[in-house]
Parts: sequence; C-alpha cells; structure tokens
Amino acid sequence: MFLPKKVKIVEVGPRDGLQNEAQVVPTEIKIALIERLAEAGLRVIESTSFVSPKWVPQMGDNSAVLRGINRHPLTVYPVLTPNLQGFDAAIEAGATEVAIFGAASESFSRKNINCTIAESLKRFEPVVSAASALEIPVRGYVSCVVGCPYEGPVSPKKAAEVAKTLSDMGCYEVSLGDTIGVGNPASIKRLIEACAKQLPIDKLAGHYHDTYGMAIANIYASLQMGMTVFDSSIAGLGGCPYAKGASGNVATEDVVYLLQGLGIETGVDLAKLAVVGDWISSAINRPNGAKAGRALCAKTTE
Repeated sequence: MFLPKKVKIVEVGPRDGLQNEAQVVPTEIKIALIERLAEAGLRVIESTSFVSPKWVPQMGDNSAVLRGINRHPLTVYPVLTPNLQGFDAAIEAGATEVAIFGAASESFSRKNINCTIAESLKRFEPVVSAASALEIPVRGYVSCVVGCPYEGPVSPKKAAEVAKTLSDMGCYEVSLGDTIGVGNPASIKRLIEACAKQLPIDKLAGHYHDTYGMAIANIYASLQMGMTVFDSSIAGLGGCPYAKGASGNVATEDVVYLLQGLGIETGVDLAKLAVVGDWISSAINRPNGAKAGRALCAKTTE
C-alpha cells in the first residue's frame, strides 16, 4: 500500500481554533501559542483572521498578533482575509500569505457569509488579484464538503466545482473542510476522487472535524488516496458556531502520533507539541481535546 513519505501539517489552532472561544483570549497568550507551536516544529501556522471584529470579536487584535510574533525563519504565518479591506490590513501588518474561504453548500454560504457560493467566489477575485500583484501566496478553503448543518449531505461534485474555481482563480492549495465532521473514510474517498478529477491531488488538503470521532480515520483514508497536506488544531481547539454539536478540528497531537506511527515525516516534535497543547488548554481553561496529548502528558507526570 502506498503512503507518502512526508506530510505537511497546517496548524489552524490560533485562528480557527480560538475564534469561537467565548472569552477573549489575551493577545500575549495568542502570540506565545504561535511561537511555541513554531518551536515544536510546525512550519505553517495560521495565525489570525482579518475579519470585522463586529463579526469575530476574538480576532479584533489581528494586527497586534501578527506584528507581535517573533517569527521563526522556517515558518510561514498565513492569515484569513475574506475581502480586500481585510487583505490590505493584513499586508500592512506584515502578512506574507493569506487565505480565502468558500462553501460547497448554498445554505451554509447564505447563513455564514450572507451570499450565494457564486457571489462569494466573485468577492475573492480582487483579493487574489491584489495578492498576485504583490506575489503573496493565496490558499483556498471550501467548507461543508461532505455535509451541511442546514441541507444535509453535500455532493462530492459540488465540492469539486468550488475547489476547482478557487484553484483556477489562483489558490496554490485548496483545503477541503468537513466543517461539521460527518465524513467517514468512504465519503472522504469519494470526495477526494471527485476533486482529483478537477485539480491535481498535490493541490488538495484535508481539514477534518472530529464530531463523530472519524477525523483520524479520514486522514488515514486520505493518505491512501495520495493526499499529503492536513489542517489540524493544537489540543483540538475549535468547532463550528453554525453546526450544533460540532466539536473541534482534529487535534494536531493526534495527527502527528498517527503519522509517526506510520513512519511518515512531519518535522514536528510530538513531546514538545503535547506540552504546548496542555499549556494552552490550561491558559484558556478548557479541557485538552487531544487524546495523544493527554496520554503523553499523563506519562510525564506519573
């Protein structure tokens, strides 16, 4: 069975993980988290989001976070920029990579960003154009690629169409988000098959939530299909505010534990990572969602 020799992990905890925390996390904690993740070996850390603080108060300190990081020379710190205003603010604060997000579900797109899928993609054109002029790489996200909290199952063909549009627009990589975590290895394989017909598999990434405990199984299925990039969140931070019962992203510690067991290189120090997960969980007073992280930290305290 073919498995890749190396995998890239995109750490989304500081942005996707923290954005739904009810209590605003202090800026210095966010900066410390990003720096500790880089020290543990993560080379792509999505750091913040340049959205209106009216919609996402947690990200109101975006410029301060991005300016405040002591940057690791080998790590990139992408930020989410849903519109040109956000993009301009991100560039001013020192962003060197940005991300945009669409959805594979019409209902989700309307409820989440108040427009159709086609309209949302049209809005991104000036962002991609401005980024291209500055030679800033753009990553794309597609949410609800397997299921939607409002309309149920989503067709792989629809997800593939949105992924292709983002790729054609200029996104160097497109992350497929199982936002409500309803995917299983069979549905994820169907999704990847459909998307791989539209764009090369090395331009695709998996972003799986763990609502039904399937995220690690879905990553394993994706590895078998040839996927080599996965998004994950330290200590399993995060969730989807629009999806009832949807737990967080898959925990980075659990992903690294899986990959290490398979002999796949990640460049991440799992012991250091587990300590970071334990620290941030305590700092924001929430349970550590990483099974491997909890097990490793329990061993060291025995």
